[in-house]
Amino acid sequence: MPPAGRVALDTPVGYLKGVGPIRAEAFRKLGITKAGDLLFHIPHRYEDASTISPISSVDVGMDATIVGKVISKGVLPTRKGLRIFQAVIQDRSGMLEAAWPGQPFLDRSIDKGDVLLLSGPVRFYHGRQLAPREYVNFGPDDPGAAPGRVFAVYPATEGLTFRTIRSIIDAHLDQLLARTTDHLPRAVLQELSLPALPDALRMVHRPTSIREAERGRDRLALDELMFLQLLHRRAHALARTARRGIRFVNKKELTTKLKSELPFELTGAQVRVLREIFADMCGDRRMHRLLQGDVGSGKTIVALFAALLAYENGYQAAIMAPTELLAEQHHRTLRRLLAPLEIEPLLLTGSVKTKTRAPLEARLKTEEPVIAVGTHALVQTTTAFGKLGFVAIDEQHRFGVEQRAALAKKGQAPDVLLLSATPIPRSLALTVYGDLDVSTLDERPPGRRPVTTVLRRESGREKVLAFVRSQVEEGRQAYVVYPVIEESEKSDLKAATTMFEQLSAGAFAGLRVALLHGRIPADQRESIMRQFRDGEIDILVATTVIEVGIDVANATVMLIEHPERFGLSQLHQLRGRVGRGAESSYCILLGEAGQESMERLELFASTDDGFEIARADLRIRGMGDLFGQQQSGEAMLRIADLVRDEKLNVLAREAAGKTLAGDAGLEKPQNAGLKRALSARFPRALELFRVG
Repeated sequence: MPPAGRVALDTPVGYLKGVGPIRAEAFRKLGITKAGDLLFHIPHRYEDASTISPISSVDVGMDATIVGKVISKGVLPTRKGLRIFQAVIQDRSGMLEAAWPGQPFLDRSIDKGDVLLLSGPVRFYHGRQLAPREYVNFGPDDPGAAPGRVFAVYPATEGLTFRTIRSIIDAHLDQLLARTTDHLPRAVLQELSLPALPDALRMVHRPTSIREAERGRDRLALDELMFLQLLHRRAHALARTARRGIRFVNKKELTTKLKSELPFELTGAQVRVLREIFADMCGDRRMHRLLQGDVGSGKTIVALFAALLAYENGYQAAIMAPTELLAEQHHRTLRRLLAPLEIEPLLLTGSVKTKTRAPLEARLKTEEPVIAVGTHALVQTTTAFGKLGFVAIDEQHRFGVEQRAALAKKGQAPDVLLLSATPIPRSLALTVYGDLDVSTLDERPPGRRPVTTVLRRESGREKVLAFVRSQVEEGRQAYVVYPVIEESEKSDLKAATTMFEQLSAGAFAGLRVALLHGRIPADQRESIMRQFRDGEIDILVATTVIEVGIDVANATVMLIEHPERFGLSQLHQLRGRVGRGAESSYCILLGEAGQESMERLELFASTDDGFEIARADLRIRGMGDLFGQQQSGEAMLRIADLVRDEKLNVLAREAAGKTLAGDAGLEKPQNAGLKRALSARFPRALELFRVG
């Protein structure tokens, strides 16, 4: 136990005055075991009492914030059985009644003599009455509850209220700050105009204003982001140094011929991205690059050029897709585009018959250059490549890490290109995808017609269904998508199976309607999608299994019911299933939703920019909905937010780059503190920074 009055950063939290063993166990649930951990238990919000109104100045119709003492309280029952908790609040200027309808339990946690901060609208009910939107209980006669303060509200847990946590942190803050040293070089802090670490910690725990609290938080967020960027950039540098790859030569023979034979011009973005990819492939380090782009941005053509570069150097290339239908579509596209070059791509999927499969696998085992397209069949043990030099993996997030690695191991360090149709801003991609290089297609090919997107209420259902039918009668096809397969007693959502039966017998009677969902066996799903592709089905009633689908140029309508149940990026992927032909196409969102959901859907309907939609989805739903936890990096960030702190993330990346450029092993004296802090946060981090 430390000497009385002396607290070190590594003092067990249970030894601190005001804690003890019971509270220490509660702190442990919050991840706090040492005194120093308290410094980084950051408030999740603040109550600003610096702008409170005297009670005497509060009037009906105002939205007010007041601070005062509870002088009386009680629970009032109404004739309709509703129980209302009421309290009379008093400050030096007067008294005001506050009422919480339907919250009688507050009678147990708010006592006479407690000092409350309350915010909310003031209405007239037998006089002035405040309806608290939120409140903070500072306890009995809290001397800190005077006007002019900003109060920190901390994440709490059972056995530890935020008030108790604030009291304990406040009691020990000065001693802990005195023992805190900065780990960022002074030059970095000056360049970014950020406070030193002790100042930043004081700002978040004892701010004099909300703006000061935000400034302190920004400094702590930058620390996390810089740690993350240092780890990524160092790992990336070591990986590039360690992975000797194939040094291709840009012979400009087949690739130039392909460009001249294309029935369209490459976009500026495609040309820029191909330069990045070719620079990697012609270098002596193995390529490990992510190509991200919106729906219809032309990722497949870029992958074909890269495959062709490997082919004209005498190597084999493989392009892997998550479904047989998508693999078949890629094969048809490549076959058409490569015909003028007299190159016949191979197709290898699970349904390829054994008789056909054997000669294909035998050909791959030779060193003959070939371009192979397929599914996970490409990574099966029976499939071997004689001279694999390039691998492209489409919709890469649909494959497990093991499947991606298995294909990359089929050759002697082949170059790897991962394709993703879930675009996010470049600065986020550089963090989310860790040690990958990132290329972005942010331009659509000319001539692709935008999809008209509209919101329709339930009252317009008959008109919407009549419109879908009219499109089919004109020779088009349509998708109708539902969020669930079957109805449930726990929700009133329309389900695909039930609506398939209703629509087939009702609004779409006489049309060729089919049902598609995830419980249908995979081979049957593939068969249904082939029939839809070939025009044998007019309307496909489905769940989101069609999200990663195939190009059906004749499909012009995407009707989505209960759109509020889908993420914006998911809606964007669904919308991308139409608009692939020459005819006008439509995405119709049908249903009722609350105001917040309607605002979100209106944003979706107003733009077809996948990057803007993904950014909004990240703000609303968080990283986990777009990426698996293993690749999102979320667990590494306690304070920073990759969406909100995008600009800080760019600054952190630049600062990390400059730091490592002059000191790759963090050996210089000015970086010693940074190295210690990085190792304390990530104990295995030092392995990356051992020079030599």
